[in-house]
Amino acid sequence: MAKREAYLIVDIGTGNARVAVVTPLGEILNIQRENVVYETDPNYDDSILFDPDRLWQQIVSLSKKALVESGEVEIKAVTSTSQREGIVIIDAGGNSLLGMPNIDHRGRKWEKDLQDKDLVYQLSGRYPSSLFSAFKLVGVREVYPEMFSKMTYFMSISDWIQYKLSGVVCYEHSQASETLLYDVEQKEWSPRLLGLFGLSESILPPLKDSGSILGGILPDEAEKFGISSDAVVVVGGGDTQLAIRSMEPSSNDMIIVSGTTTPIIKIVDRYEKDINQRTWTSRHIDKDNFILEANAGVTGLNYQRLKEIFYPNEGYDVIEKELEDTTYSQCVASLGSLIADEDQPLTKGGFIFNAPVSHQLTRGSFVFSILWDIACSIYENYKFLCDVSLHAESYIWACGGGVESKKLRQFMANLFGKSIRIRNTFRQASVLGGVFVCNDALGVKNITPELLEETFPQNHDDFEKLYLEWKNARKTFKQVVS
Repeated sequence: MAKREAYLIVDIGTGNARVAVVTPLGEILNIQRENVVYETDPNYDDSILFDPDRLWQQIVSLSKKALVESGEVEIKAVTSTSQREGIVIIDAGGNSLLGMPNIDHRGRKWEKDLQDKDLVYQLSGRYPSSLFSAFKLVGVREVYPEMFSKMTYFMSISDWIQYKLSGVVCYEHSQASETLLYDVEQKEWSPRLLGLFGLSESILPPLKDSGSILGGILPDEAEKFGISSDAVVVVGGGDTQLAIRSMEPSSNDMIIVSGTTTPIIKIVDRYEKDINQRTWTSRHIDKDNFILEANAGVTGLNYQRLKEIFYPNEGYDVIEKELEDTTYSQCVASLGSLIADEDQPLTKGGFIFNAPVSHQLTRGSFVFSILWDIACSIYENYKFLCDVSLHAESYIWACGGGVESKKLRQFMANLFGKSIRIRNTFRQASVLGGVFVCNDALGVKNITPELLEETFPQNHDDFEKLYLEWKNARKTFKQVVS
């Protein structure tokens, strides 16, 4: 029997590492996942790190398992996608010195020292904060000068994976957009931004386009993974951009990517910025388009963790069934989501319900309020995007694991007054975006994804009133913190 042609897709999210074996037609033959292991660094107030060598061993192990479970396949190409803002630094010998995920804020102490923040926003498309890579590098320089002096390059996590496979150093444009060192409009590294952070141009890898062939896979790595040395390594990109690609949206479409965090994205064909500096502008993975973004923060992570508390032994289908019998008035939540016009994130949150505790209050009431909090946070950020760039379409695309919840999709449709559309690629959107990228590189025609389901708005005016109640609850928690 002839082997089936397939791609190996590595996807490193904030929470877990995934490796999938997928055909060029988008059929997922197998997918394996494990949690990414993080450690704290006591030398900073708010720092999270990972051991790159340990993550690499996880990737190798997951790849072998996925390939075994996929049957007889011939891997034609390998690519990777990853959480944005996460980076790995390497030395001259190619040794991986330190991994810093997107949730690492080791540079927060030095945010106040940055001069000309307006210029940074104008060039980089985002207001500077410790979320982004340049501040992570500053944090390393200030606390670990010896390690910093050994650094030859830094790369996004997905570019680092491709480097490990091919031996070729690069930085893909959508990932470079997250560094604060990249001129988004000009599509190039910025000497002016480097100067503001006191960083050398020598640490910047060459820029490469997503969907281009980086090189062949190294023979030792091919043997380690158990795949042909004829396989090529394809440049991937940021997980949000690859997820968007798998949805095949049109220019000016709006897309909600509901994962660990929830970016709300509009695809635009020119460099648009917010005069109030509330939104981000990044390069898309194609050659010409940009993405305009507001982000509701760790919404999906909140849901996942609270699901483990309230429904530790049940699946999401059980939750959806119980939510059918839950009403709106029992509980309101505010759980630390991000709103684009707030200077500081909400670091305290909780639930508000009537006292004494009603007999009608159930675990479903709490999860219901979590989903409502997520929907309202997305809606709030959506309105800021519309202030910058008008969205006239009657629908919004959505993808990611979060929108498996029909209740969340209905909440969003009711708030937005627009239908929420999902395609048949929505569950594993970033992985399937990797298939599109590999097909582009190898000249294989992509299959257009199909519309799977459309959720239409109901009772929009009533939900606007409930939205105002949520805003008051969020204001309450902000006052408690201050």
